[in-house]
Amino acid sequence: MTTETPSTFQNLETLPTAALLAGMNQLDQTVPLAVQNALPQIEALVEVLVARLGAGGRLFYIGAGTSGRLGVVDASECPPTFGVPASMVVGIIAGGDGAIRQAVEGAEDNATQAWADLQQFNVAAQDVLVGIAASGRTPYVIGGLQAARAAGLATGCVVCNAGSVVAAACEFPVEVVTGPEFVTGSTRLKAGTAQKLVLNMLTTATFIRLGRVRGNKMVDMQLSNDKLVERGQRMLMDELGIAQPQAAELLRQHGSVRVALAAHAQQAGPAIEN
Repeated sequence: MTTETPSTFQNLETLPTAALLAGMNQLDQTVPLAVQNALPQIEALVEVLVARLGAGGRLFYIGAGTSGRLGVVDASECPPTFGVPASMVVGIIAGGDGAIRQAVEGAEDNATQAWADLQQFNVAAQDVLVGIAASGRTPYVIGGLQAARAAGLATGCVVCNAGSVVAAACEFPVEVVTGPEFVTGSTRLKAGTAQKLVLNMLTTATFIRLGRVRGNKMVDMQLSNDKLVERGQRMLMDELGIAQPQAAELLRQHGSVRVALAAHAQQAGPAIEN
């Protein structure tokens, strides 16, 4: 596993801060290229997500440690960004929600627990399961993918080693080979960054394809704080050529940028495509 290969930087404890930061930054610059190399695999998985979620299915992430936390983060950001139900993208971490804040050692070694964890969501064949594992050998993820695939779910993964057991367990693997870490084996570094980039791509591209973005605007975002309300007002001002007070009133009346645009278009005449 290249993620376990010894660091190319030696005697880290002897280096000044500037050298430590420069070395980490040097390695981090290799991550986008590694992701670029995996774009065809990412595309294949997005196409599956678009088809399944568009037909009423859901996306589930499973992972342990950093990988599991990244899945939880991505899932939790989809409702406020795209206005989708929280049940549409779900992140599950080995050891349960408590493992988000504090490591639960050994939880990743249970090969049957992921499938057991998924049962509370009544997973079905129209759903998609994506396993996240930098090493590509996490038993929790392998067992979950194998059980899900046998049950008819579409299965994918995000791993950072080539030819892994996790990749072999699923139909749509994404292999982003990031190589040795600055601190040997610490996959919260380059590998974690790569996984975050891929998860961003998976859900963002999927929800754009499913119509949750108009132009380049998050017209379905939840207006849950002042910043987002102000952003929504700016969207209406730019789209409709209206002043801030009118935009604020439209948003107050309709509670959504998309609905406000549709209502304004209906009042103005010909419908604006939404």
